[in-house]
Amino acid sequence: MSQRKLQVVLSQAQGRDPVRRGLEEEIAASLLLEPGVDLGIVPHLYDLNPGHTGRLFMENIHGDMVVLSWLYPRAAYWLLDRNGIGGKLGETSILAEQPSEEEEENGEEQKPTGIGSVKEVNRTIYCLDLRDTRDHRKYLEEIRRILAECKDRWNTAPDKPSSVIQLGITKKVEEQSQAFSQDDMLKAPSRRWYPVIDYSRCTNCMECLDFCLFGVYGVDSLSRIFVDNQDSCKKGCPACSRVCPEQAIMFPDYKSPAIAGAPVGGISGLKIDLTKLFGGGDALVVAAQERDAELVKDGRDAVGLAVGIPKRQTGKQSGPKDDLDNLMDALDNLEV
Repeated sequence: MSQRKLQVVLSQAQGRDPVRRGLEEEIAASLLLEPGVDLGIVPHLYDLNPGHTGRLFMENIHGDMVVLSWLYPRAAYWLLDRNGIGGKLGETSILAEQPSEEEEENGEEQKPTGIGSVKEVNRTIYCLDLRDTRDHRKYLEEIRRILAECKDRWNTAPDKPSSVIQLGITKKVEEQSQAFSQDDMLKAPSRRWYPVIDYSRCTNCMECLDFCLFGVYGVDSLSRIFVDNQDSCKKGCPACSRVCPEQAIMFPDYKSPAIAGAPVGGISGLKIDLTKLFGGGDALVVAAQERDAELVKDGRDAVGLAVGIPKRQTGKQSGPKDDLDNLMDALDNLEV
């Protein structure tokens, strides 16, 4: 029986930034000599379409996996999940060296309350953000730690054919991996733009479906919201992310960490960007403006706040006050 190895996938950055390419090359050179590890290199995860060889390669990995990408781990994990590359999200120990102010304001990450993954898979996926540090040795150390953790799990796993297949250690799986040439895997895909849903937060409220007027969202066979037509999304528009009441919609390439997939935090369970309370603009108004801009580009009429604005806003004042109401009352009393 072949020795079990940990599959590591290195996802390259978009463009040819020399600093990012240099870090990728240092990591790749280290891992090629690392025992117990198999390395595969693919283009940027977000750009891989269903027929790209890099994505097919990842779909054929059946065991535990480490994915290094230029994405927040939350975004990378749910991007993989909805593409059929599922598993349990593994914990990692690398922390960002210089978190942005916006990330720091998010506070402690909240416990998931959503509908969960589409399909449970008995393996662990570890997502590492290549923006966290420029020291390639830290990623190597973390992969060694993860390999040791996986070996402990493999040694206690039942020695049954099903677990062998899940861990990707049969000859058949090895032959499948060898069938994908590195040159084909690295063919540059076209840039893409589409939303990614975090199903640990999504409550299936369908507000994104009501709001989006471009046919991006649909309902799958399990009556769950999903991104039905990825390429119908308007490039650069993150409007539906602002509308989502649970911050479950991410655009991994967006400039704002909160929309790109940074950890979601809050104040006493209340998810809120305080800048919106001090002249920063209401998220729903901004979202409607962004959507209107895309409608006009398509030769359609702007609809403003008249279409698809979340139902939770209707009759809100007649109901019991929530945390946001109480916070606003407190601000009024302070006359700020």
